[in-house]
Amino acid sequence: MMICGEFDLSVGSVFALMPMSFAVLMTMGWGFWPAMLVGLFACAAIGFLNGWLTIRFAIPSFITTLGMLYMARSMTVVISGGFPPRLKADEIPSWLFVSFVGPGEVFRASFLWFIAIAVLISLLLAKTNFGNWVRATGGFLPAASAMGIPTARVKIACFMICSVLAGFAGMLQVLRLGSPLPSIGEGLELAAVAAAVIGGTSLLGGIGSIIGGIIGATLIRVIDNGMVLSQVDSNWFKFAVGALTILAVVGNSWLRKRGRAMKVET
Repeated sequence: MMICGEFDLSVGSVFALMPMSFAVLMTMGWGFWPAMLVGLFACAAIGFLNGWLTIRFAIPSFITTLGMLYMARSMTVVISGGFPPRLKADEIPSWLFVSFVGPGEVFRASFLWFIAIAVLISLLLAKTNFGNWVRATGGFLPAASAMGIPTARVKIACFMICSVLAGFAGMLQVLRLGSPLPSIGEGLELAAVAAAVIGGTSLLGGIGSIIGGIIGATLIRVIDNGMVLSQVDSNWFKFAVGALTILAVVGNSWLRKRGRAMKVET
């Protein structure tokens, strides 16, 4: 999302809304697969709305998705009715999403989904015209438009992909917990931005990679677990992540200035 020059702050709320909606549908007698597809379609609709409003009315995506963050979170609470539904384990193919798999059952199926999606998105960015369009759109929008790239459609597609993946991740989390909670995913949107920035994604767009985002997210988890194992007060965790994010932005800015200076010298 950030590579194409936009932000999506609604992912944390979509992370909660999708599993809540499909869980409620299942309690109403829907099968797992139809309920999941409806939930993912709702996520795609939210992503489309985010992108369309941002582009149609020239609103900063920060504001559009901030509003959607509150709207989606409110919808999650309303849909739950104050009593989160409990999923029926016998109706869910847990082996496909969250069960331990592989020799010795070392990995969860959710980890394999993570690897598959990361590889797919990496190939999409590196090996397809769409990936080139995303980088061009985020790098310099006027030039991308002048080249004939459908920048509006590219941004809307990125918003939709972002929302669908957030909803799918929320579903995996809820399948592990056994019941959706309206509060899950709170603060996740800022953690996602921090992971992307720490992984080298530019706040201005055009620069970034899936591998970098994975490294950033992994580093945040390592810091969290390391502080727990070192018996450091857990309240310092957000301080450490914030400091690391600022250092990453400062380092990125310094490298960009050095690169420009080197071009001028040559």
